Amino acid sequence: MSKVQGMDLRLVTYFVAVVDHGGVTKAAKALYIAQPSLSQAIRSLERQLGTQLFDRSGRWLTLTADGRAFVDPARQILADVEAAKRRVHAVRDLLTGRLEIAVLSALSADPLPELTSALHRAHPGILVTVRDPGSSSGVLSQVRQGDAELGLTDAPVRSDLLRTQELWEHEITLVLPPHLAAALPDPVPLAAIGDIPLVLESSEAGGRAALDDVLGQAVGFVAVECAHRQAIWELVMHGAGATFLPRRIAETELRNVVVRSTSPQVRRTVRLVFRPGPLSPAATAFLNVAADMSRRRLS
Repeated sequence: MSKVQGMDLRLVTYFVAVVDHGGVTKAAKALYIAQPSLSQAIRSLERQLGTQLFDRSGRWLTLTADGRAFVDPARQILADVEAAKRRVHAVRDLLTGRLEIAVLSALSADPLPELTSALHRAHPGILVTVRDPGSSSGVLSQVRQGDAELGLTDAPVRSDLLRTQELWEHEITLVLPPHLAAALPDPVPLAAIGDIPLVLESSEAGGRAALDDVLGQAVGFVAVECAHRQAIWELVMHGAGATFLPRRIAETELRNVVVRSTSPQVRRTVRLVFRPGPLSPAATAFLNVAADMSRRRLS
């Protein structure tokens, strides 16, 4: 039984079929081959192994001791081949795959570019399509409906129909033109925000972009509502009002502004959202990249 290497896998498949169907006749029908051809294939396998697998002395084929000993290894050989095929297909899909991801606009500057760049360094052939659903609820809706395989959001996910992978927390800061920040303490009490002119995001999909309960209660004076993220940044930098942004974005993307924490501090959890069940190789690779980045940011 030591001659397994180099064996014709087709013959191993035939052997397992004969065992599972209880004889050559039924196995030949299941395999869509002629019975004499199957019988000859089993004899060829026996010659390769140098042993008799079936006892042919009676009316029915029965396994010999060596045949019984070969059943489990034969099944394992076929299982290993199928597993190898799946790995090859996964590699192929990573070379030419595609990924649709719905992204909350506030996260399109960070961490989406960093995540996508890391994915492309590992798998440059994957095409990533970024969807802008207009709101946190839109992110969840597109993932639930299958329009996007993954969603990137910092809003809570309250759905038994979705799974999440939490990445890290980020601080939501108040970003102000210098003239609005001059008279404010640091950090800025939430109670003081009601008198500050604000520039907030809006969208056709859901009206003003959702703020969490804490920030929503603090908002009083909305000077501008704008559907375009980049325009909001420009409006703040030109003194039209203040806005709320993750600290990392505020400190790296905006110029000539003051970035202040609030009191109490407001923090949100960045998370990836996906449906239960198997994911595409591209989505799995993105989750792995995100997990690596999360470990680096938290270390």
